[in-house]
Formats: sequence, structure tokens, C-alpha cells
Amino acid sequence: HLTTSLPLPSERDHLRPRIDMIVFMIDIKSKCSLKNVEASLSYVDASFFLGKVCFLVTGVGRVNYCSVDMNAIWKLGEAYCSPVLFCELELEGVRVATAQRLLRMLQICAGHVPGVSALSFGTLMRRSADD
Repeated sequence: HLTTSLPLPSERDHLRPRIDMIVFMIDIKSKCSLKNVEASLSYVDASFFLGKVCFLVTGVGRVNYCSVDMNAIWKLGEAYCSPVLFCELELEGVRVATAQRLLRMLQICAGHVPGVSALSFGTLMRRSADD
């Protein structure tokens, strides 16, 4: 399910399926995109940041057109203990690989991978980013 911002409308709460993972998309060419994500973060329960949130930065192949400070994105990931993924949506191979990675993360967050919790997965993601 997709939304452009949070909070979600409450009139359909009874029809909404369980939310297992939240992916915040940030277009590197749009300051508005980053501001929208920052504004939406306050509507997410703190427990979700324990392995069930990630930031997906798109447009990374167009660094010349970058409007968003990369340090601001890294700080979001650090502040919310959430991984930051980078993707160029215009390249099919990268788009497919990113989709597969997100799907695997979702499977873990939803509890469909025995022996791996969203919390332990989030810790592994942070450790690999620090190396």
C-alpha cells in the first residue's frame, strides 16, 4: 500500500491490513520529498523504528541534480536507527535488485523468516553500513 504522507486517514482503519514495514522514499532531486518524510516521521510509533522502517533514496544516479543534502539523509538513518538504501529507479537491474531486497526485508519484518527478527535484522544492517 502506498501513501504520500502520514498520518493515514482514520476513516478506513477497520479495512486496513496490518502494517509490517514502512519504507520512506526520498527523491534526491526534491527537497520537498525530504521535508515530507521528516514531517511524516512523527506519526510512526517508536516501536516501529526497531527494525521495521527503512529509508529508500531514489535518483542517486543523478548526483549533479541533487537537491537534498546526503548528510541529512544519513542523520535520519542514524537518528531513527533505520537502514538507508540507495536506488536508481531508471535502471531496471538496480530497480529489480532493490525490489527483491525490500521484499526480503518485508518477509523478515512480517515474521516469515524463521530465526530472524526485524530487530536483529536491523542490527545487522547497521553493522554492515558501519564497515
